[in-house]
Amino acid sequence: MKLDRIDIRILHELQKNGRISNVELAEMVHLSPSPCLMRVKKLQQAGYITGYAAQINIAKLGPTLTVFTEVTLKNHRQIDFARFQQALEKIEEVVECHLVSGGYDYLIKFVTAGISDYQEIMEKLIDSDVGIDKYFSFVVIKTPFAKSHLPLKTLFDF
Repeated sequence: MKLDRIDIRILHELQKNGRISNVELAEMVHLSPSPCLMRVKKLQQAGYITGYAAQINIAKLGPTLTVFTEVTLKNHRQIDFARFQQALEKIEEVVECHLVSGGYDYLIKFVTAGISDYQEIMEKLIDSDVGIDKYFSFVVIKTPFAKSHLPLKTLFDF
C-alpha cells in the first residue's frame, strides 16, 4: 500500500488522539467521513496502525524507577540474539528493547517498583545464562518530557 499525504495526516492525528471521532478526524484531514473511515480501515489492515492504547500517568499510581541498561552479549550469533530477546520479552518490566550499533549490543528500558526489583531482575537474567557478558545501568532521576508521538510531519514532509 502506497501512502499519500492524507494517509500520513490521518496517522499523525490518530497518534495524537486515538479516541478522536471519525467525523472530527475527517474534518482535520479535509475528507468526508466515509472515505476517511475507509482509509483508517485500510491503514489498520495494512499494519500501519497496530493498536490503540491509553497513556497512563504512572506517577499518580505510586513511586517507580526507570532504568536504561546497556547490555553486551558474550557471543554474537543469531541464536544468541534470539535467546536473549526471548528472555527479555517474558519480563513485564522491560518496556523497550533496542538492538544498537556501537560499544554494546542492546539498550533496554526497565520500569520497576524500585532499585531492589531492578537488581533482582538483572540477577535472574545473569543466573539464567542468556548470554550477558556485561551490563551498565543508568537510573533516570527525572524525565523533563517524553513524547508519545512520532515526528511524522518532518519525517515524511506533508
